[in-house]
Amino acid sequence: MFNIKLFKVVLMAAGRRTTTGKKQESRDVAADLNDAYAFFNEINIIAQLSANQMDKQMPAGLNQSQFGVLNWFVRVDEVATPGRLAKAFQVSKGAMTNTLSKLAAKGFVNIAADPTSGRRKLVRLTPSGRQARDAAVAATFPLLQAFLQEFSIARIRRQLPQLQRIRDYLDAARD
Repeated sequence: MFNIKLFKVVLMAAGRRTTTGKKQESRDVAADLNDAYAFFNEINIIAQLSANQMDKQMPAGLNQSQFGVLNWFVRVDEVATPGRLAKAFQVSKGAMTNTLSKLAAKGFVNIAADPTSGRRKLVRLTPSGRQARDAAVAATFPLLQAFLQEFSIARIRRQLPQLQRIRDYLDAARD
């Protein structure tokens, strides 16, 4: 659940003002908070529905959690510790270790000892992992083509910067 401070900052980031007087301000803030809640509620529902649809498109043996890790390596960095990945996905180290073990068993990641530390492990995406990630992305293309029949790509492109700005804010504010 999102807190009031988060709503206010998101509203300010969106450029909305609520400084028109005490009574008006409290009504505006309440309405703004309700609208901000509705905004995040819609995002959560969209995330759940789209993840469910994409799960059905994943190549055999690959789930959303595993795909997310493979995609992270393509998008963010080529090497990471299990702890860094757990933090990035906001899951426990045990949950991430489980996901990484399954990916390693499939040959999608390589887990090796960190040469600079006796205890730490380093995880790297393998070429097979990259191929699995790319196949998973390609498997979603029919869903995306159907989506684009309903929604203008031009409008989506206009919305992307604001969504990325919100993601950046939430990412920075999570700690």
